[in-house]
Order: sequence, then C-alpha cells, then structure tokens
Amino acid sequence: MLLLISITLPQLVLGVGVVAALLTVAVALFKKGQKNWLMSYLQNFTGFLFVFSGAVKAADPLGTAYKMEQYFTEFETTFEGTWMSFIAPLFPKLSEISATFSVAMVIFEIVLGLMLIIGAKRKLTSWLFFLLVAFFTFLTGFTYLTGYVPEGVNFFDFSNWGAYTESNMKVTDCGCFGDFLKLEPKVSFFKDVFLLFPAIYFLFKYREMHQLFSAKARNITLVVSTILLFIYCISNFKWDIPHIDFRPFNIGKDVATQRTAELDAMSNVQIMSWILEHNTDGRTMEIPNAQYMKEFQTYKADWKVVDNIQTEPTVKKTKLSDFEIMDLDGEDVTDDFLSEKGYTLMIVAHKLKYDSEMATRVVQDTTFVLDTTLVQMFDENGNHYKDTMQAVKKVASITPSDKRYVKYSWDIDYIDKYNSIIKPLAEQALGNGVKVKAVMGGADEDIVASFKNATGLNIEYYKADDILLKTIVRSNPGIVLWKDGKIIYKWHYKKVPTFDTMAREYIR
Repeated sequence: MLLLISITLPQLVLGVGVVAALLTVAVALFKKGQKNWLMSYLQNFTGFLFVFSGAVKAADPLGTAYKMEQYFTEFETTFEGTWMSFIAPLFPKLSEISATFSVAMVIFEIVLGLMLIIGAKRKLTSWLFFLLVAFFTFLTGFTYLTGYVPEGVNFFDFSNWGAYTESNMKVTDCGCFGDFLKLEPKVSFFKDVFLLFPAIYFLFKYREMHQLFSAKARNITLVVSTILLFIYCISNFKWDIPHIDFRPFNIGKDVATQRTAELDAMSNVQIMSWILEHNTDGRTMEIPNAQYMKEFQTYKADWKVVDNIQTEPTVKKTKLSDFEIMDLDGEDVTDDFLSEKGYTLMIVAHKLKYDSEMATRVVQDTTFVLDTTLVQMFDENGNHYKDTMQAVKKVASITPSDKRYVKYSWDIDYIDKYNSIIKPLAEQALGNGVKVKAVMGGADEDIVASFKNATGLNIEYYKADDILLKTIVRSNPGIVLWKDGKIIYKWHYKKVPTFDTMAREYIR
C-alpha cells in the first residue's frame, strides 16, 4: 500500500498548468497545422485536471460514495417540507447505489478528461464537459450557501438566512479530489465557476479543438480506458482496500501520539474576535475578543453570536482528533485503547447487516407471597432453646404472558464472513496472546448479544461513529493490526492472511 503526501490547491494548479503547457507544446509538434494555442492549452489543462481529479478518487471509490451519501442525506432533508417534497424519497434510493454511482462518476470524469486531451468527439465532449461543470458548480454552490442557513431553517427559506457560518454546513468539503486534497466549499465553488469559462468557450469553438491520432485510435483508447478503469475502481473496494491511502489512518501512523498533539494544539487555540448579527436587521459586525468580553452586556440585548475567529492551531487538525471508542454503556475508552501495550487486532464493522422487527414471546410470570413460619432453634448440643417466626417467600402462581422484544434477522452472507474468516483468525490470535476487539457502528448491548449468538465470536465489543470507522478501513468487516497506539497494517476481509502469516510478517 502506497501513501502519498497531499498538496495545496495553488501547488496543484501550478502543476496542472505546467503539464498542460508541456502537452500543448507536444501537440504543436505532433499537429503541425494546429494554430489555436489557447484552445489547445485549455483542452490540456481541463483534461489533465479531470484525469487527475478522477484518478485520486478512483484509488478510493468508497470515499466518493460516502461523500455522495452525505449529499443525498442533505438533499433529502432540504426538499422535505417544501413544495418539491416529492423529490425527497429519491435520495435514500440513490444512497443505496452510491458505490455504483461513485464508480460511474469517477470513470466518466477520467474518460471525459482523456476526450478533451485527445480531442475525441469534439461537440459531444464540449457539451458533456459543460454539463458536468455546471452540475459540480450547483453541487459546490449549494454546499457553500448552506453556510448561510442557520440550524433549523430550510435552505429555501431565504428570508431567514443569516451570516455565513462554517459550522452550518453538513457537508464540509466537496470531495472533488477525494481525501488527497480537502477544499473548503467556498474555494470549490469558485473553482467550478472558473471552469465554466473554458466550458462555455468550448461550446462555441469546439471545431477548433485539436485532435490526436485517428478517429479509430481515439475510440479504441476510450473503450480500453473505460474497461481498465472499471476493473481498477472495483478492485479498490470489492476485492481489496485502496492501495494508495490518502487518509490520516494510514499504515504506520502513530495515532496515539498524533491525536494527543492535535488535541493539545486545539486546546491552546485562542479566540481573536467575535462575529455578531443584529437581531432585527441582520447586520453583522466583528469585534475583538477583549472588547466583547468587556462590553458583553452591551451587545447581549440586540446582538447574537454567529461565529468567532480563532488563531490557527500549531498542529493541523485531522480525523485523528475525532478518533473515539466507547464501550457498550457509552463510556469513552479511547485513551485506554490507544495506551494499551502490545498487539491488538481490531475488527471494524461500520455497519452491521441485519433486519429487525418487533416480535412476541411467551414468558412465565411468577407471583410470590410472603408467609410466616415457626422456626425452632437448637444449640450445638441439640437442645431446643428458642422458637422464632420468620418470613418466607412462597410461589403463589405461575402464569404465562406475552412479552414484546426486538428480533434480529442477520444477513446470512455477512455472518458467514465472520464464521469463515474472522472467527478462526480471532481464536488463533487470542490463543497466541494477541488481544482482539470488535468496534462496530450503531451497536448496543442487545444487538451485540444477538450478533455473538449468531457468530459465537466471544471477544471484547465496542462502538464508534460509523463515519470514523469508514475512514479507518474501507472494508466491512475490516481488520486493523495495532501496536502501542500505532497502526501496523490493514486488510480487506477478502485479503486477510492466516494468523501464522500475519505473525510471521507483522507481529514481532
């Protein structure tokens, strides 16, 4: 598994610009009659940008799928309660096929980038590029504008919009470059607005696009690329975890140390100023923290706090700061987990697959009564010396009654993964002194009890946020080997080795 270091947006734009310039020079040498250098450069710039953007998402299609689920959830909430509420039920259905949707979008983006670079089907390519950029602009624009929508206010209730507050946004980044490069929605939106200019230019000037190779060669290139990309995307979540990991929970990461550093840095962040909004006319103003603290009572009556501006933490915050594990009673055991010495196998299940329904079963209700009885007391020599009355609990009646309970029906294939792969591994690990802990999303005592009964997997069980677990490993179930708060290795359940192999290669 490879780990690449992410870069900033200006660095990315510069890199894409340089590659586009080199490609444009190559096109000029290849196509002697090519005269429109601007068109050629824009083809190469936008084409390579789309190829790169799609490629980093192709390495982790599930990441894009999870991002789409966030969008679908937000859209469902937005359209509910409006005259367009008939659209809302569509989004949960789209969430169910988010992985398929993700793969299709990633392939489409990369292939469209290739079509721009080689000049395939120029008119069709121009329209597809325009429509896709327009779609992305709408998506990122919606995400950005939700920053103006206070909690409890519907997006379409424009009169109740307030000052821009980043915490209002449910989707905090567009996912345009996956986990490789996180962009704020505002930055993403303006990026897409910028791309609308070449998109519109292509619509009117598509006949001046350069074309490389013959029409047949271009078509073969697109078909072969589509097939290979499909196989590559599927392999990164159906058969294995991504071989390129841009997420903070990558192999070799010392989660315990880095998390502590991030939390310490955040605790030292200071508020520099406050953003206030007038209760009546909606005006906003920014005042220094010292002034606000001194004149708090002055502003309290007519103004409300909508945001604050803080100093930047000395250590950048990542998802590692959100790493939190709880026991089934809801107690935070994160520090205990990360400070545990030695090796630990963490079985990750971000979503347990089952159906539940209310059922009825017959239980025996026993009624007791208290009665008194005479008890004779004897000394050690057997001589009677005292009589006393004692209360005795007696059964008065036993009557059957119906009791309602939640019945869990587990997905057969899902349980089989545990019985055939996870359970043998866990038993061998425990037998060799390696701790085994299952961390599950949406778990509670009843669900875990039913799960243990279905699998016979007798290990320690904990729960965590499902989004966190999805970030840690792209497999359900997935296996993560830890040592002293550090991630040693991760496996897709289809690629997990035997314990003997694991011990030989990773446990030392």
